[in-house]
Amino acid sequence: MAQAKIQAKMNESSGSKFSRTLSMADRSGRLLETLDQLEMRVETLRDTAAAMEQERESILEMIQSLKNSQEMRNISDGEREELTLTAERLMGRTLSVEVCVGTIRNSQQEDALRKATSIINEIVKKLLDDMEGGRRCLQALHAACVTEAPPVPIDQKFQALVISCALEDQKKIKRRLEMLLRNTENAEDNIKLMDNLKLDEALVSKLATFN
Repeated sequence: MAQAKIQAKMNESSGSKFSRTLSMADRSGRLLETLDQLEMRVETLRDTAAAMEQERESILEMIQSLKNSQEMRNISDGEREELTLTAERLMGRTLSVEVCVGTIRNSQQEDALRKATSIINEIVKKLLDDMEGGRRCLQALHAACVTEAPPVPIDQKFQALVISCALEDQKKIKRRLEMLLRNTENAEDNIKLMDNLKLDEALVSKLATFN
């Protein structure tokens, strides 16, 4: 009889322990499920912020492009001044929107990003002195950031640096180079246009002299 009671208590104790283990597993499962849901929301938040960051860059570039466009030169001084003030107001409001998506990097990735950024900055400094040469250098850097075979030579050193960067930094580097290339192309078009205008003015002046 006593042995039967002992066995019953042992069974009861074992059953209670087993129940607690299941309960802990359930709680752990629910916590894990909650964390999984939160992770999805975090990634959505980062993607949304990154999209906003790109939209901000795009708007600023469009405003700057509009300010330097040929259409702005073909209007009266008063209209140009008014539109320029409006563009500057919009640029100021856009700049007041601060969006920052931080990137977690190890020491190697930080060093690679610093060196890659330094290379781009050095080329940007030289653009005013040598627009065509600077554009070719930017094309070589951009070629190092694309997966498809580019039609221009690749800067192998820069490519190794980009590969060593964090994935998010790789995307930002590529976007920056694309923006710089667009700006250099626009600048070259503007320079050619101004040269043509000067030629036209010289021709008109010469014809006026003959007349």
